[in-house]
Amino acid sequence: MSSFEDLSADLESHHIEGYTVHGNIPFSIPLVSHIAGNLWTGGCRDGVELPHDFAYVVSLYPWERYVLGPDTERVERRMWDSDEPLGTGQQVYEIAGWSLAAIRDGKTLIHCQAGLNRSSLVAGLAMVLSGVPAAHAIEVLRERRSQAVLCNRSFEDWLRRADAGPVL
Repeated sequence: MSSFEDLSADLESHHIEGYTVHGNIPFSIPLVSHIAGNLWTGGCRDGVELPHDFAYVVSLYPWERYVLGPDTERVERRMWDSDEPLGTGQQVYEIAGWSLAAIRDGKTLIHCQAGLNRSSLVAGLAMVLSGVPAAHAIEVLRERRSQAVLCNRSFEDWLRRADAGPVL
């Protein structure tokens, strides 16, 4: 059994602590956070059992995995948290589009390592695709997850430009 077995009942009670790579910002955040409706974002700890009411998991950090219930669908994509431009934004749009469809269908967790940059970029773009202005999506993510969300300024800038249409 995982040493994190006791987290299964309340993933919001366990905190991840550290300093961001981008800006050296201190953070202490829940493993996962409820953003709105069926949308949850977060980090991951290998072997933690995710409550079975999650219908979908979008993993942007496949090096650590949640243990999922038999009816939870997992989609894995590798995404790097770097200062380099995102290259073709096509992958981000594909993941965000799939995530938006999942969110509309059931409880969905979008996660990366700590739940600050990659997962927030994808969650934010899913919100933009649903009609939410990027500035408001960023505000909500920071309010519900952490002020350190999108501390990778290239990700934040990219998401803000998404309001004008596809950033490819």
